[in-house]
Amino acid sequence: MKYASLAFLCLLLVAPAYGRARARDTGVPFGGNPSRFNAITDVGGVEVGHTTLIQGEGPLVTGKGPIRTGVTLVFPRGRASDAPAFAATFALNGTGEMTGTAFIEEYGVLEGPIALTNSQSIGTVRDAVGRWLVREKKWDLCCLPVVAETFDGYLNDIHGFHVREEHVLAAIAGASSGAVPEGSVGAGTGTVALGFKAGIGTSSRQVSTRSGGYTVGVLVQANMGGKRQLTIAGIPVGERLSAKTVAESDREDRDTGSIIIIVATDAPLLPHQLKRVARRAALGLARTGAISGDGSGDLFLAFSTANAELVPLSSGREQKMFSPRMLPNEEMSPIFEGTVQAVEEAIINALFAADTMVGINNRTVEGLPIPRIREILREHKRLRLEP
Repeated sequence: MKYASLAFLCLLLVAPAYGRARARDTGVPFGGNPSRFNAITDVGGVEVGHTTLIQGEGPLVTGKGPIRTGVTLVFPRGRASDAPAFAATFALNGTGEMTGTAFIEEYGVLEGPIALTNSQSIGTVRDAVGRWLVREKKWDLCCLPVVAETFDGYLNDIHGFHVREEHVLAAIAGASSGAVPEGSVGAGTGTVALGFKAGIGTSSRQVSTRSGGYTVGVLVQANMGGKRQLTIAGIPVGERLSAKTVAESDREDRDTGSIIIIVATDAPLLPHQLKRVARRAALGLARTGAISGDGSGDLFLAFSTANAELVPLSSGREQKMFSPRMLPNEEMSPIFEGTVQAVEEAIINALFAADTMVGINNRTVEGLPIPRIREILREHKRLRLEP
């Protein structure tokens, strides 16, 4: 329980504004119907845990801060389960890292959690997750954890390697179902997207009963795009919000960040079908205006919680034969649509949830000006609700 206490202390350090309304609740129109929490955890069994690290202010002193970073864990079947899940990955633009993908591409399965962190901490997090898996006897053979990253060095002392094993264990201990904190939390603590403070975002879609009643859930670590690109509900709001001077505009429009997108579903999909789902995440990303620039590491992973009869490959136990269930390919379009819609909303939720943050060398990244966004959407008759 000491790790759960550490996670709580880390969150107290941060005191983020969880009270900011989500995008849908402020009147931003999105297609489709979310499930109960409008989160990746709406897919049964999925659990999410964060450790958030914020410490210090003022000039950068490498190794001492200021610190604006963290780690996020996604468990496909909950941390108590050792059952693998069918999975697939897709790299829209590969200037980033996600460990363990070669194993997933070869075997078509994901074993263990998915971890997210900053670029320099990927090794620390991988080792910590690996030791936890071995210690919990979830891996008896080789151990190839999945860890993905984005660069948060604009606000964070990234070369200080501040994420440690105890922070990973705290996120594991704190993983749960239900509502998922968004914005400047966990691996999204120091990230910036589309010119504004961003972070972790999540959303879900409930496929119609006629199409199987399946759930699609998405979680993103948003750290990509320039301000001029920002598009909300089909309206290019970034063009209205961009700076006027050439120097400021150049800084705002540089697209050198990254985004990690995790897609979960309870639809019975095989690995080749999940590859198709992972590709559709790019369409949801495009709806927000992002173009996957040359320096953007845009890496996606999709998994299915169906077919729980899978035996862990790493356990050494034999599985002579089993009959997996598979949704017919011609029935997958509703899953594709839900994926596109949930990715779009998850990214916008990451922006709506994040407040202005001051980081290293007093660099300041503004939070999204929500009243101004509402005003622009109202002008274009794209505001769903009025107070």
